[in-house]
Amino acid sequence: MPQGQPSVVPEDGLTTRQRRNRPLVMVHTGVGKGKSTAAFGLALRAWNQGWPIGVFQFVKSAKWKVGEENALRVLGASGEGGTVDWHKMGEGWSWVQRDAQMDNEAKAREGWEQVKRDLAAERYRLYVLDEFAYPLHWGWVDTAEVVEVLRNRPGTQHVVITGRNAPRELVDFADLVTDMSKVKHPMDAGQKGQKGIEW
Repeated sequence: MPQGQPSVVPEDGLTTRQRRNRPLVMVHTGVGKGKSTAAFGLALRAWNQGWPIGVFQFVKSAKWKVGEENALRVLGASGEGGTVDWHKMGEGWSWVQRDAQMDNEAKAREGWEQVKRDLAAERYRLYVLDEFAYPLHWGWVDTAEVVEVLRNRPGTQHVVITGRNAPRELVDFADLVTDMSKVKHPMDAGQKGQKGIEW
């Protein structure tokens, strides 16, 4: 299996193994398609390694049944790889009393509070914070606090954050940033999203 070779070896006092196994913060941003899709691809790899996975969807409606959710729930329950817990903001976070009056901003903040609790408890090895760049961009959740929490998270917890307009402070802090640019999209020609491609 091909393995990437770094172009630079920093003088940080770490062994090659220590540096290689360092937990990462990854950001998938930009206006192109594929940010969440790539994050869920990482989740598949993590599942195969037996890692516990926490998926937190911050913007997508709870009524929207994305294919990755069903697939990862089935895989997580199979007993063959890692476990998968899936949380959706729109259906009311599972740890919050269901409240139809709770607005999206409050839900996003409560979701972030749960992520903080899970990071402190080292509950997951991979966190998929899907569409979390939006609450940061909109100012619902403080980016400086997010960076500080991620900087000080214990253990070997990887975090991937998706969404357009990822704040510069998060981008500068992250270990891996991919900007999905759009070259062409069927919607440009008037075609709506379709099953198996968008969900």
